Amino acid sequence: MDRFESMSTFVAVVEAGGFSAASRRLSMPLATVSRKVSELEDQLGVRLLNRSTRKVTLTEPGQQYFAACQRILDDLGEAERAASGEYEAPRGELVVTAPIVFGRLHVLPVVAEFLKREPEVSIRLQLADRFVNLIEEQVDLAVRIGNLPDSSMIAKRIGSIGYVACASPKYLADRGTPSTPKELVDHCCITFTGIRAPAKEWAFKMGRKETAVSVRPRLVVTTAEAAVDAAIAGVGLARVLSYQVVDAVKRGRLALVLRDYEPEPFPASLVYPSGRHVPQKLRAFLDFAVPRLKGRLKPR
Repeated sequence: MDRFESMSTFVAVVEAGGFSAASRRLSMPLATVSRKVSELEDQLGVRLLNRSTRKVTLTEPGQQYFAACQRILDDLGEAERAASGEYEAPRGELVVTAPIVFGRLHVLPVVAEFLKREPEVSIRLQLADRFVNLIEEQVDLAVRIGNLPDSSMIAKRIGSIGYVACASPKYLADRGTPSTPKELVDHCCITFTGIRAPAKEWAFKMGRKETAVSVRPRLVVTTAEAAVDAAIAGVGLARVLSYQVVDAVKRGRLALVLRDYEPEPFPASLVYPSGRHVPQKLRAFLDFAVPRLKGRLKPR
């Protein structure tokens, strides 16, 4: 029995919450995962896990052994990274995850610049509109948009993101600029269907609370990118996330309206696991990316 492999499998089962989830995480057959944990229990002469059809839980000896395994495997990983020189100079693969559109518009350009500067670092950029567990999925760094829950993760703020209303300068010259959300009834609006964007209502901060305002869709699209393109083309007013129009606003292709009524923005952060040592590849990327992402998200 490979003791370290069995320990890693046991830890994966506990962290994933079950044998099936650990099997998927490790890309290992379910029967092999179960066998390795059973062999470990036989070797130790104790039951580590209480098994049921719905979940697994640690026994009292299992809790103590799990904590010990985590320390041992962490120390082993630290030793391997130190031996490979990962803490001496930026080198090796860095795994970064970000929301799809934000990653394409803002993270990818920064990554491309960074790779030109650090020839011994490679990056795997995972773009996904879902919550990625950094520990379980072995990811070094994540872009998080929204308020962060309390955790052991370290976060570096890169800016704020909120909903903004915008239109092309030509449209505003022809149709006038709305001064309050209620005036939107007299304007052509571009809406898109999505979880946070009802097709016929936009939320604005009016006084101390947010109020839904009815709009008249002249064009309904299925993505924010299409809404931005239509607004640039002069179809009407669009309401999208601020980072989706930063470049168009800076270039003068779009102008922001109703700024005094924008809802409270939410933070954007770079998040990574805490630890005794931060690999040089991650430290170098943070030093490089944080100021550049702040600049890309900065309002006009």
